[in-house]
Amino acid sequence: MINDYLKYLFAFVAYVLIQVLIINNLSLGFYINPYVYILFLLILPVEIPRWFLLTLGFCTGLTVDMFMNTQGIHASASVFLAYARPFVLSGIAPRDSYEPGSLPVPSHFGFVWFFRYAAICVVVHHIFLFTVEAFSFNRLGPVVLKTILSSVFSLALIMIIRLFAGSRKKRS
Repeated sequence: MINDYLKYLFAFVAYVLIQVLIINNLSLGFYINPYVYILFLLILPVEIPRWFLLTLGFCTGLTVDMFMNTQGIHASASVFLAYARPFVLSGIAPRDSYEPGSLPVPSHFGFVWFFRYAAICVVVHHIFLFTVEAFSFNRLGPVVLKTILSSVFSLALIMIIRLFAGSRKKRS
């Protein structure tokens, strides 16, 4: 149990540091802003209580906001993702539903399932984030373009990180 908490604490620190120290310092153009810190919220256990997931989403986004000086934009987008995540998981649930102790990672449900899950979550997060950032529906074109390009790059980086994270076997 303590090992699980330490594993998630390490994941939180690692993904936030990757985001603020490496990815934020890459110059990929105005329309490409990959965000991999949300991977922390994606890999949390399926049966995590909703209130705790929302709290972790807020803390994750607020931490990124503090490093990026973005005044709550990432906190609000992360809370929105944390709110939407259970709906996404129930929408793509296996026929037998989820077993207790299931983790939404490729080693538990397969690469294709995780890719679909991560893609939906990344797009949901990015649509909210860039809409709040623009704070106007008059700039719909740039918001859509930024969402598409950033989602593609974010998803590619998330899949690469998950490949390097190792393949953990299902719990018996």
